[in-house]
Order: sequence, then C-alpha cells, then structure tokens
Amino acid sequence: QVRLVESGGGLVQPGGSLRLSCAASGNILSIYTVAWYRQSPGKERESVATDSSGGSQIYADSVKGRFTISRDNAKNTIYLQMTSLKPEDTAVYYCYIDALVIGYSRLNGYWGQGTQVTVSS
Repeated sequence: QVRLVESGGGLVQPGGSLRLSCAASGNILSIYTVAWYRQSPGKERESVATDSSGGSQIYADSVKGRFTISRDNAKNTIYLQMTSLKPEDTAVYYCYIDALVIGYSRLNGYWGQGTQVTVSS
C-alpha cells in the first residue's frame, strides 16, 4: 500500500556532497515523523537524522553540521542533504516514515529499499 523509492546515492570523493531523496506513494493520508538511517557492513542500522511532524530535528553526533533532513509535504518526499562527506559515511542509507494510511486507524512505519552511498577517493 505504501512504497518508498530512494534515489541520489552513489560514489563521491571525500569532502563532496550528495542529496538523497525518498518519494512516498500509496494510500497515504498524512506523514508524521520521517527519518534517515544508515547501515555499514558488520554494523547495526543507526539513526542519522529525524524530523518530527512538529518540526524538531535530531541528528547523530557524527553528522551534525554536515547533514540536513528536510521534507516536501506536497510531494510526500523527504531529503537528506549531505555535505563534507567522509569515508566513514559510507553505508546503505534508508528512509523511514510514520504514516497514516487509508484503511488503518493508527500510524504505521514504512521503510525504503536503501540506497548505497560510497565516499572514497
């Protein structure tokens, strides 16, 4: 019922920038909290950035000042602008939303399929 399609990943040199996008589609009534996570080989998935429907944002210490989460409610799309990228940012990045969907009376969580970001010279 809900599909999240991510784009924008790829190979970038250290110090470079990328912008990830996550477009949500389906029988969505409202999107509340949105977030980006990442997972590197051999590590657990970790939260990178979260934006609540009230406007507060939380960032992992490792990305503060470099990454910015944003959303376009009209397009049901969320973004992650990443600057000053480092090799340790290399990971698969996943978007996540809490959404109210037609046919359900409570919020459900949905994940994107992931997009690879590789930071290397």
